[in-house]
Amino acid sequence: QVQVEESGGGLVQAGDSVMLSCVVSGRRTFDKYAMGWFRQVPRKEREERECVATINYSGDTTYYTASLKDRFTISKDNAKATVYLQMNSLKPEDTAVYYCAAGYNYSYYSREYNYWGQGTQVTVSS
Repeated sequence: QVQVEESGGGLVQAGDSVMLSCVVSGRRTFDKYAMGWFRQVPRKEREERECVATINYSGDTTYYTASLKDRFTISKDNAKATVYLQMNSLKPEDTAVYYCAAGYNYSYYSREYNYWGQGTQVTVSS
């Protein structure tokens, strides 16, 4: 059984920085997973989870949604089985539930990810 657990969300002000963390545990070693951060705005269906950033198994290849690339950074620590999302200069439109996902294939499509956390709420006030 694979468990994915996010942490680090909360209520912040516009312009603040937040780091989200995600720990993965289970049978497969962490360095075999591609990881992704996705976000979902309330009232939207799962299919509309927006890809924020992804990172491959070894951590040397990343992908970002173009509009977020200058403010967000994804990183992976295989020794700690943890993936991070550093979010800077937050805006009210960044308000969403942020989900961490682990998958066997490196992709920016949410459907390619096999294991998901419960999500962590990030609310950015203006």
